[in-house]
Amino acid sequence: MVYGYHRTSTAEQHLDRGIASIESFCREHGLKLERIFTDQQTGKNFDRPRYKVMKEDVLRGGDTLIISELDRLGRNKNETLKELRYYKDQHIRVMILEIPTTLTDYSAYGNEMAAMIMETINDMLIQMYAVMAQAEVEKKEKRQREGIAAKKQRGDWEDYGRLRAVEMELFLQEYRKVEKGEIRPVDCMRNLGITKSTYYRYREAIHISGE
Repeated sequence: MVYGYHRTSTAEQHLDRGIASIESFCREHGLKLERIFTDQQTGKNFDRPRYKVMKEDVLRGGDTLIISELDRLGRNKNETLKELRYYKDQHIRVMILEIPTTLTDYSAYGNEMAAMIMETINDMLIQMYAVMAQAEVEKKEKRQREGIAAKKQRGDWEDYGRLRAVEMELFLQEYRKVEKGEIRPVDCMRNLGITKSTYYRYREAIHISGE
């Protein structure tokens, strides 16, 4: 069986592009796609409802899992590599569309040495992409922290209207939960006692600071 998986970090992001790329690949290569599982939660861990159903209840040895990009599977390097090792041990093939070496079945190679070399190269590429995915998350968080600190030092938060409805650190703490998929934006507003417009002004300020 062939299955797909796609993830975005928040419900505000669209799943369409990743789903379309998986479906297009299957059409072009004559693969019968059974189903695409999706989550809209953080990639920092694998505690995601649809992913857990797919991994624990659906995928079996001999199946194929297709993902558009490695960071759609996960953004934590060690945890992502651990998941990939699990699938390999279970004889579940993982194809990552952005990494061409994962699209070839090296077990079908007649030359064992060539197959071993290509598998080694494939593993190295996957590790490199996993490092890049985690580094991007860490860089984004660092930019946001530095941007917020700089704006607070300059006293520029007033540029965004009623941004002092709550302390920025408190908002950022709750907003991180939204990014991770732990709570919805409306829950964040309720927890902080702020309006929808205030929530989006704070969010805009964070994103601008993180650029």
